Amino acid sequence: MNDVEFHKYQGTGNDFVIIQGVKSLSTEQIKRLCDRKFGIGADGVILINPSKEHDFDMFYYNSDGSASFCGNGSRCAVQYANHMGLCGTSCIFHSNDGVHEAHIENNWVYLKMHDVGHWDQDGEHFEINTGSPHYIIFTDHIDKIDVVNKAQEVRYSEPYQNEGINVNFLELEGDILHIRTYERGVEDETLSCGTGVTAAAIAQFIKSNKSESQFEQKVQTLGGELSVKFEYKPAGFQNIYLCGPAEFVFEGRITL
Repeated sequence: MNDVEFHKYQGTGNDFVIIQGVKSLSTEQIKRLCDRKFGIGADGVILINPSKEHDFDMFYYNSDGSASFCGNGSRCAVQYANHMGLCGTSCIFHSNDGVHEAHIENNWVYLKMHDVGHWDQDGEHFEINTGSPHYIIFTDHIDKIDVVNKAQEVRYSEPYQNEGINVNFLELEGDILHIRTYERGVEDETLSCGTGVTAAAIAQFIKSNKSESQFEQKVQTLGGELSVKFEYKPAGFQNIYLCGPAEFVFEGRITL
């Protein structure tokens, strides 16, 4: 492959290499792009292509080459698409897990997630899929948690060792939910994870036995603040929005 143009974006410290007009990449190419020593450096790669039915198509790869849906990556893709003239401040796009809507308001991207109608709960531990699977652990003194070692005990346990699972540690301080996340595919702690933040807000709602039909939870990641809004109905959680900043970092060209 010849030189390709890339743009790098980040959403609360979750960073991505975005490439337009390339249909697919090999695992080796993705790993090289994401390598922070020998490549550009990123948590994942986003490929954006034209769509006959929507404003654009996007496909996300983790830094190890595995594919999954990515909330922060999708928000960055929307900001990129708007900047490149692929869409206005509102758009509809197709991602790894299907079709999503989003809009930009005051430089924040509001991404509509899929409904969540099922979750598993074991005491204060939750398993919730918000486009990617998440294991939720409520804890004290979140700043002192050995995230990688503690998370790998879950991630590489028998139920999850093949498909993998993201592991999230939560602590509520006042009305702010603090989160630290270990991401499968990156196999390390990341500064932010959009699907994890969404799962965390839902878990906090369930744990608190709240009864509001509409709810908003502010979530503090290591990389900044996000917000999750949703409606709770008998069928589960609907009209879920992951909201937060998505910012351009730099652009360039690289030979693949």
